[in-house]
Amino acid sequence: MEKVYNKLVRDNIPAIIVAEGRKPVVRVLNDVEYLDALNKKLLEEIHEYISENCLDELCDILEVAYAIAKAKGYSDDDIENHRINKNTKNGAFEKKFYLERIITEESE
Repeated sequence: MEKVYNKLVRDNIPAIIVAEGRKPVVRVLNDVEYLDALNKKLLEEIHEYISENCLDELCDILEVAYAIAKAKGYSDDDIENHRINKNTKNGAFEKKFYLERIITEESE
């Protein structure tokens, strides 16, 4: 019996499958395929987080985000520094503001 997945998996998954007595069929993606697969994986992990709302899935989102950044040439420090700079400029989400609308007064 065979089950088709066609998706990016974590590095240890093929070895785990072998240890379970099954045979994984994998290939190594080129850089373009890898970034595309990471983007699809990010969507998958976001959907799983929304569905399960748990720390495990939230960590998966972060792992994929860091992998995307690395694939684009950014370091962990680059991400953290950019995050801090953006928070300094625009703030974070701690105040729980929900923008409903902006009222613009027309000048006469």
